[in-house]
Amino acid sequence: MNSQDLKGTLLTTIQNKIATVTFGHPASNSFPRTLLDAVTNELHNLGTNDNVSVIVLQSEGTGAFCAGASFDELLAVGNLEEGTVFFSGFANLINAMRNCSKIIVGRIHGKAVGGGVGIAAACDYTFAVQASAIKLSELAIGIGPFVIEPAVSRKIGKTALSELTLAAHEWKSATWANQKGLYAKVFENQEELDLEIVNFTKKLASYNPEALAQMKKVLWEGTDHWDTLLYERAAISGQLVLSDFTKAALNEFKK
Repeated sequence: MNSQDLKGTLLTTIQNKIATVTFGHPASNSFPRTLLDAVTNELHNLGTNDNVSVIVLQSEGTGAFCAGASFDELLAVGNLEEGTVFFSGFANLINAMRNCSKIIVGRIHGKAVGGGVGIAAACDYTFAVQASAIKLSELAIGIGPFVIEPAVSRKIGKTALSELTLAAHEWKSATWANQKGLYAKVFENQEELDLEIVNFTKKLASYNPEALAQMKKVLWEGTDHWDTLLYERAAISGQLVLSDFTKAALNEFKK
């Protein structure tokens, strides 16, 4: 799949039972709703593809991995319904990652902010580089990381989540993220990162696909309630984004 008409780009290649899904957007690989929906649909499709055992999720370029939600679309939210629908985009994607029968390996080649941290957390195994610092800046703009919180807490725990969330203006290093369990391994550069991903996914794709699918279920035990929880959280964010505080903060942040 290759599409240029979804306010961003999405490309999927499949080779040797490994599907590589690459999303991109000029604004630091941020996510407008159309791109969120496209990645979500692609994961649903790959989950039923017998020619795929492993999915590598990555983004374009050498800059940021993902800057989270589209600021332009956040600013355009005019009522609770629109806000809830917008934040449901991340709920849909995280649930698609959770429910996908294939193991998802994240390639985090740069900084991740907000929803980008949530995506990294929803991967089953994640590789990063030293430049892959993370930040949850949502409180600084008047909202909070409510939709992605379950995925992040599942990986790093509530204590680390509180450090990350309440220090909304601070970057946490890739080493910190590795120590807390968000990143499985961290490399000095993208060349080392890509070499390890090739070796790791080749081995993973050689395993019994039925065993991998059953292991995926085990890894995500106890998360069935996310089918409702994440949308309840989307409504919280949808309400908060309407506040004068958030509108002003978003405009200032965008500058």
